[in-house]
Amino acid sequence: MHEGELRAHEEEVRGEDLEPYVTLRYIARLFKVLAALMVVMLVGEIVSGLVAAGQAALTTLLGEATRLLVLAGLMWGGGDITLLLVDAGHDLRVARILLGRINNELHRQDESGKRAA
Repeated sequence: MHEGELRAHEEEVRGEDLEPYVTLRYIARLFKVLAALMVVMLVGEIVSGLVAAGQAALTTLLGEATRLLVLAGLMWGGGDITLLLVDAGHDLRVARILLGRINNELHRQDESGKRAA
């Protein structure tokens, strides 16, 4: 009976294996919000430039639009990479839990084999 209780305890997941990646998720959201704000700023800059200077501002606005779109794309990509890091961390934790369970099972089988011999 003691061995069954021990086995049930070994299958439980430890608290540190379930810690969420709260900070990384906030960073990912921050990057994506900043990217969206950059696109909104771009639209506002284009509208204000065309209203203020008309066709003369077109070449300047084209350069600014390119710069802001590239920066917004990098920020959005940074958010996606951060979410990828969260997924990789979850995969690593799952692998660690499974390897720990396999290790415990092998040790349990080894101990029961020594007792039988």
